[in-house]
Amino acid sequence: MFSKWVTIIISPLGTSLCFGFVALTLGFFARWRLSLRMAVFAWAWLWVWSMPVTSDALLGWIEDQAGPRQIEALPHVKVMVLLGGGISGPRLPRRPNPDLNSSADRLWHAARLFRAGKASQIILSGGSLNTGDGSEAEAMRQFMLDLGIPASVMSLESGSENTAGNARLTAEMLAKQGITEILLVTSALHMPRAKRLFEKTGLVVIPAPTDFEIIDMPFGLLRLMPDANALNGSAKAMKELLGYWVG
Repeated sequence: MFSKWVTIIISPLGTSLCFGFVALTLGFFARWRLSLRMAVFAWAWLWVWSMPVTSDALLGWIEDQAGPRQIEALPHVKVMVLLGGGISGPRLPRRPNPDLNSSADRLWHAARLFRAGKASQIILSGGSLNTGDGSEAEAMRQFMLDLGIPASVMSLESGSENTAGNARLTAEMLAKQGITEILLVTSALHMPRAKRLFEKTGLVVIPAPTDFEIIDMPFGLLRLMPDANALNGSAKAMKELLGYWVG
């Protein structure tokens, strides 16, 4: 819970609100000049991280560190680990089936890697969330079965609540098999942090990133204007950077 609050506070919106609160407090004590400066800073800070050009630059910088983008560049290993985050479980009566979200590329990429012979076993790692019933691992298994992946090659890690838990519990499963090397599948933005956490457990990690968000875009004045999607992208990037530094 504490980490979630920290993530909210260090996000561009969270920090801007904090600066705005400080500006109001200074105004209450008649520190008008300092209050105005702080208010302008809060406004400018929010604007900067709401610009697509700024958000894309930060996101792209992180994604460039994720690893190879081509399946052909990856070696064959025995076990592939697929991290949750791309799917939510069903919840009756409104949602009868698992729901794919914007990170669902992870599941398709894992299926492509398996069919390309890059791994012979898949560990689906993801615990229960309040966005659906059952674990992410169970929801991923249902979808992977629909993609034609045999049930016999899949194992579930359903106890983790975050990436650190993914790494710790998966490493415990692999230790029982004497396996020390894995192919790790997750979103490109998430890969640097995830790779570091898995490596801290002693595993040799070969990154297999997917879900690349940033593409080359022509510059235009609209890329300097505030955009809600850009603000969300900046927040996601800062969350990953914080998790990498403190993980």
